[in-house]
Amino acid sequence: MGGDNVGMDLSEVRKDVAAVDELVRFLVKSQAIDMNDPDWIAKLKAAPNPVDEAGVRVEADAALQALLDAYESGDAALRAEVREIFRAYPSFRDCAGLPNQWATAAEFRRRLLLISANDQGADPRDELISLWGLCHAGRELGIDTEPVLREVAELSSGVDHYGFGSMRALILRGLEVHDPSEWA
Repeated sequence: MGGDNVGMDLSEVRKDVAAVDELVRFLVKSQAIDMNDPDWIAKLKAAPNPVDEAGVRVEADAALQALLDAYESGDAALRAEVREIFRAYPSFRDCAGLPNQWATAAEFRRRLLLISANDQGADPRDELISLWGLCHAGRELGIDTEPVLREVAELSSGVDHYGFGSMRALILRGLEVHDPSEWA
């Protein structure tokens, strides 16, 4: 790990991310959900993913995989570039994702890398809830989450963007045990 992709050029991936972001940004705005509506959560879940609606799932998935590969195997500078791409293209960040179904330690790690690369996203509280849910699911599957959390924390940013702690600190909060069924 680390250093394998020193000097890797992400310019083509960035172009693909920018194109997907532009296409889905319009759809996200047009699908705005009224959060005062008592059924807003059901409507949000029922809404099609803008990546699918725009017909760019293949491109979004390929760009996401390339970014995660670079993040996982690259050096600190390359990881910082990947985090910057996620910050620069928030519609891509919010709409592109990994499959909902997963069951292995490798898939757990990949999802954890995505949370790390998102670098607190638009709201670190949302990222923390996602992290706790991911870790809970991993533990339910019998995955030893602790070493993976510590490994990915080392790859994560030490910058505190919002006053809630750095992504490195948030990833380590995955060591806490939380039951999502208690959040309702």
